[in-house]
Amino acid sequence: MRHTLSLPFVAGALAFGLISTAYAGPYAPAAGKAGSTALSMDSASIVQWATSYQDYLPGTGVDATWMTPEKALGHAVGDSYDVVTLGNGGRITLGFDGFIANGAGADFAVFENSFSDTFLELAWVEVSSNGADFFRLPNASLTPAAVGGFGNINPTNIDGLAGKYRQGFGTQFDLDPLAGTAGLDVNKVKYVRIVDVIGNGQSVDTAGRVIYDPYPSTGSAGFDLDAIGVINVAVAPVPEPATWLLTALGLALLGYAARKNSRQNA
Repeated sequence: MRHTLSLPFVAGALAFGLISTAYAGPYAPAAGKAGSTALSMDSASIVQWATSYQDYLPGTGVDATWMTPEKALGHAVGDSYDVVTLGNGGRITLGFDGFIANGAGADFAVFENSFSDTFLELAWVEVSSNGADFFRLPNASLTPAAVGGFGNINPTNIDGLAGKYRQGFGTQFDLDPLAGTAGLDVNKVKYVRIVDVIGNGQSVDTAGRVIYDPYPSTGSAGFDLDAIGVINVAVAPVPEPATWLLTALGLALLGYAARKNSRQNA
């Protein structure tokens, strides 16, 4: 989200941010700090980027200028403008060439466009093998109270939610917690759905705790998706020819050879 702010308002927001971010939680800190799990958009571990989208359903508070889902495809840009905005409660589904696979460690990363380490607009992350059945990855929020439209969040209070890190750095996700889930093949994840968290107290994490993020906001409200990068990829296999087709081809070749020999002997 982007705004033009007056100096007094900026000062007030920064002061509020110092208060709201003073309470450190148990999770990884901001990008560049020791122990951070932030992934640079230029990391060599990213081997593929999203190639398609579907089901872009923007929520409230989004101007038309931010409704360009194609901007979520390809390599992350890492600025405030090359994004698609979901709006309050909006969502989008991205697709990939091949499959995201459950490999060692994190399997993919989601990039948002926050201009700071603490102004964090959050989203749930869901995955699917068939494009119809989606499963949400575990998430946690320990932010103790509402933060307001220009409020700040300590990233150490956030885990398993997209938008934990500033622009240019992705939040990493591991498929392993969903292994064994009926209806999902964690080695053949074809779709990732991003669902905006409405941070006014109505959204909850996996444990049922309230998730707070900046609210209310307008214009480019909610999560701003820059890109999704894949770390562990499984190339879609080339289908093997059916046995009947191989048999038919073999018979056709035998017939051709027999006719050729017959002509030569005539």
